[in-house]
Amino acid sequence: MTEILTPSELDRARVTGRVVGDILQSLKARCRVGTNLLDIDQWAREMIDAAGAASCYVDYAPSFGRGPFGHYICTAVNDAVLHGMPHDYRLADGDLLTLDLAVKKDGVAADAAISFIVGETRDPEDVAMIDATERALAAGIAAATPGARLGDVSHAIEQVLSGAGYLINTEFGGHGIGSTMHQDPHVSNKGRPGRGYRLRPGLLLALEPWVMADTDRLITDPDDGWTLRSATGCRTAHTEHTIAITDQGAEILTLPQP
Repeated sequence: MTEILTPSELDRARVTGRVVGDILQSLKARCRVGTNLLDIDQWAREMIDAAGAASCYVDYAPSFGRGPFGHYICTAVNDAVLHGMPHDYRLADGDLLTLDLAVKKDGVAADAAISFIVGETRDPEDVAMIDATERALAAGIAAATPGARLGDVSHAIEQVLSGAGYLINTEFGGHGIGSTMHQDPHVSNKGRPGRGYRLRPGLLLALEPWVMADTDRLITDPDDGWTLRSATGCRTAHTEHTIAITDQGAEILTLPQP
């Protein structure tokens, strides 16, 4: 299913998007050496409730996960890159943490992710990897103009990630979003320009470039059945925004309030 939102629905999407952006920035500010991932999950729950929103994750049970996710946010550390299930782990200096959050409010969902380094230690390779995902996201957003093809967006993301030397996994990527979190079309992080779905005003897309330092192969954590990790144990990064296609171009909905 691919939804095209009405102007009133788009207004509600803007509100949901700000909720997601604000919560992610608030959580980032609270994450420090010694913070437990389960505390982050509890903080996310409290902030979602305070905003009058609902988690898209708690009851989420797709074919690739082991039962309902059961948590309010994805917390992926170091070699974990997607669907990181919160567990009893305290963040250490230099950990590379990704927070991925999706909520629904007033009938419309929004989804975003940020990667950052905890503490004072900054590995230059980690910094470069995070930067590459952020630049790739910006390139994808710039390509998401009305009338463009989905392949144009995917190709723009691919050019940045490949140009930075990363291999690209195409099993998971971005997606349409609207009244539900995951919708068509799938937005690969690799594509051919001029191909695919034509972008129309009112379409919402969650674009999410992600990479692993030295591989494109994933493994599923055998303990939780959800967390996707790099097959080699290398570090990872993931950045995401929900955007709306408008007559003027792409509008980022999941930016925090200034």
